[in-house]
Amino acid sequence: MNIRIKFQKYGIMKFIGHLDMMRYFQKAIRRADIDIAYSEGYSPHQIMSFAAPLGVGITSDGEYFDIRANSSKSSQTSIQALNETMAEGISVLEYKQLPDTAKTAMSLVAAADYLIFAKSGYAPLAGTSEELEAKAQAFYEGQSEITISKHTKKRETTLYLKPLIYQMNALNLRSEETLSALKVKNPQILAHCQENGGKDNVPALFLKVCTGSADNVKPELVLEAFCGFHGLPLEMAGFQIHRLEVYAKADEIPVKGEAERKSYENYIKEQKRIYRRQGRAFPEFLTLGELGSDI
Repeated sequence: MNIRIKFQKYGIMKFIGHLDMMRYFQKAIRRADIDIAYSEGYSPHQIMSFAAPLGVGITSDGEYFDIRANSSKSSQTSIQALNETMAEGISVLEYKQLPDTAKTAMSLVAAADYLIFAKSGYAPLAGTSEELEAKAQAFYEGQSEITISKHTKKRETTLYLKPLIYQMNALNLRSEETLSALKVKNPQILAHCQENGGKDNVPALFLKVCTGSADNVKPELVLEAFCGFHGLPLEMAGFQIHRLEVYAKADEIPVKGEAERKSYENYIKEQKRIYRRQGRAFPEFLTLGELGSDI
């Protein structure tokens, strides 16, 4: 059976790199007595794959990885068992079963949401969220194209960012309504709001950007282009980047096999009819967790 696990990363654990996170969860899976399947051959390893590697120093509420399990206890029991093995800075949020023919999370990743805000003691991008919104719109809507030079080991290329930025606007992190709408659960974000408790307005930049193997936009690149456009000094260490969620395209068929694909297409058609009857637009993206179900 295929299982998709969602977790959050914060605190000192944000400095742990992707490969070490893989090794960490391999050990945690064993300690939690999850009946994970192993590959065959001379050097068997746990069948596990992560959706989208997270950069060092970035916190998150929406990290996913898939495992193949021989059997499984309930989602609630498995989450509790995993969290009992977790170090401070990592918490498991979801444990969902996927169809047997499900595609891996890595192959489905299409977009991700981010928050960018100034750390305590550093100058924010603007004094208030209203001022930041005006700057965001001037940058995003006021330019026909947004380009940035990207340096690699071999050459320098020009990256056209605008088609890859799906949404960009400002938010006030002191707003309970904002935190609730974004489903922010990360202790580091909530602590930041408390640290700025004397302020009624703590501005943050919200981004929804293209993510995946084909086109992958790092939020650092958008921040660099934004500061360059407005002539703002950029000290990357002064900003915290936080990933909120990772998405697949709603119209992307997340399963293999002709019968399974047809079944999912019918499911999507029915969902679209429900949305139309309710007068709502069908979402362009679905979270990776929505493609599974609790056990």
